[in-house]
Amino acid sequence: MRSRWISVLAGMVVFGIVAVGTAVAAPDQFAGTWKANMAKSTYSPGPAPKSATVKIESDEKGFSVDATLTDADGKETHVKYAAKYDGKDYPATGVAYADAVSAKRVDANTVELLMKKGGKVMVTVTSTVSKDGKTRTATFKGKNENGQDVNNVVAYEKQ
Repeated sequence: MRSRWISVLAGMVVFGIVAVGTAVAAPDQFAGTWKANMAKSTYSPGPAPKSATVKIESDEKGFSVDATLTDADGKETHVKYAAKYDGKDYPATGVAYADAVSAKRVDANTVELLMKKGGKVMVTVTSTVSKDGKTRTATFKGKNENGQDVNNVVAYEKQ
């Protein structure tokens, strides 16, 4: 059960960070491949995943995410979704605690992503991209599928 929860948490991290980071500022600034820097990231509750890699495609209308996470036990999880920055719900796959995502821009460098299950917001992800476009920080707040508080800060580096 712990392994499943870790996979879900890892999926949440990638899921939220990718969507949020993609929507910030100019679409091409966020498109590409992002890799989580686990040494600079914190997970509560833990344990942290071993790795997370996010591929983002974006344009003026929205973005798509294809992410791969490897949990602490070595199990891979794949997260996929496509959304617009209009606050509407879009289907998501690969995350046990979320079946939809909605995104909106907060400002030029920040995006908010709501991860939902059955219409209920489970986790809010706020992602900020650096001015040089090389790093992204995503903060996850909410409850996981077991009702535990989630307080994660994940650092990503553009590859």
